[in-house]
Amino acid sequence: MAVSIKSEREIELMREAGRILAVTHEELEKAIKPGMSTWEIDRLGERIIRGYGCIPSFKNYNGYPASICVSVNDQVVHGIPSKNHIIKEGDIVSLDAGVIYKGYHSDAARTHGVGQISQEAKKLIEVTRQSFFEGIKFAKAGNHLNDISAAIQAYAEKFGYGVVRDLVGHGIGTNLHEDPEVPNFSQRRKGIRLQPGMTLAIEPMINAGRYDVAWLDDDWTVITEDGSLSAHYENTVLITDGEPEILTLLK
Repeated sequence: MAVSIKSEREIELMREAGRILAVTHEELEKAIKPGMSTWEIDRLGERIIRGYGCIPSFKNYNGYPASICVSVNDQVVHGIPSKNHIIKEGDIVSLDAGVIYKGYHSDAARTHGVGQISQEAKKLIEVTRQSFFEGIKFAKAGNHLNDISAAIQAYAEKFGYGVVRDLVGHGIGTNLHEDPEVPNFSQRRKGIRLQPGMTLAIEPMINAGRYDVAWLDDDWTVITEDGSLSAHYENTVLITDGEPEILTLLK
């Protein structure tokens, strides 16, 4: 496994890719409202990304037809935007997007409630987000990759939630998906030792029910097998000599 260590110049490019993606997510959060189609969310996201002179990482990636993955309620990830899918009050919507800036990728996901949502949905979104922050407490040089994975799992499972096993985070740089894989659940092996200059897309995908998932016939959309709600939270993270730097959050 070859895990790339980024130079200072590469890190600067990834910081900018991350900043633009963070802005995109903030704009999309403001725009989401009942009555919008998931296609409209995708069109807006692509327009923002291209407005910065960037390319959406996901557009045509392995054949994926859109720029923003829009996954609603029991859809875990990779929902395909559609003019026919209208979001409504009480839905939760996961948005996953990537930006290519001067050849370097950023990747981040957020789950938003639409209007008034249930307490159950609110708690799932909050725990999923916090599980990311519990994980990156261990995203430090000298620690092992599995320290991050184990912390995410331990936190989410305290609430009785299912931590998705079939999908994982990943390294990122000149490619959207690079080594290493970054599971959100503990492995038998410690995994690689973290070094300054590594960039990782860490992305807990947490189900309110069991962790089992299934794929729809479109070969992209992943749903919870038991029909429970699912939430997704992801950032691109730089390993440094000290605390990790989150590249896809505005300071």
